[in-house]
Amino acid sequence: MNSRRTMLAAAGVGAMSLTGLAGAVRTTGAGNRAGPRAGYFPNALLQTHDGRTVRFYDDLIAGKVVVINMMYTYCSVNCPPAMASLLKVQEALGGRLGRDVHMYSMSLQPEIDTPEALRAYAAKLGARPGWRFLTGRRGDMDDIRRSLGFSDPDPAEDIRPMRHTAMVRIGDETLDRWLMVPVMSSTRQIVSKVTNFLS
Repeated sequence: MNSRRTMLAAAGVGAMSLTGLAGAVRTTGAGNRAGPRAGYFPNALLQTHDGRTVRFYDDLIAGKVVVINMMYTYCSVNCPPAMASLLKVQEALGGRLGRDVHMYSMSLQPEIDTPEALRAYAAKLGARPGWRFLTGRRGDMDDIRRSLGFSDPDPAEDIRPMRHTAMVRIGDETLDRWLMVPVMSSTRQIVSKVTNFLS
């Protein structure tokens, strides 16, 4: 998943619909939820780093502008620089974080990344309210990851967490606009992409 080809292809997605970025995705509890992605994103139950239980679509995605990356707490290659980059994005967003835009870091290793482990990680990093770290059941986390386009067509590569792409998904579910950019882009570039969704 971390190949130059994969990263360039993902970066070229631009603002577009998510249709075709993932295969069949199991949705749960779709019910009568509103929004253009109500039938696409899983509505799985997840746990936040601050001990809350939330539904992925209903509570985290529906009607929101979001910035999402994949990570795991003991990652020592891609995650440290990626999280340092997102920390700068957090600072640049200032008071808009948690109000106009929401940041989510999703665990690739939910068996290890308990809410307690994520809480310690977020505290050490310096994450502020508006940036949530999330974990859940393995199958649900994989479904969510694939629905967001964080996947590799080779199943053997797809299951290797150390091969995850250093990308960030930015989206506005209300308008069904989505793009993916390298997380190591400059803070100005990432924030510019986010604020374009807010204007």
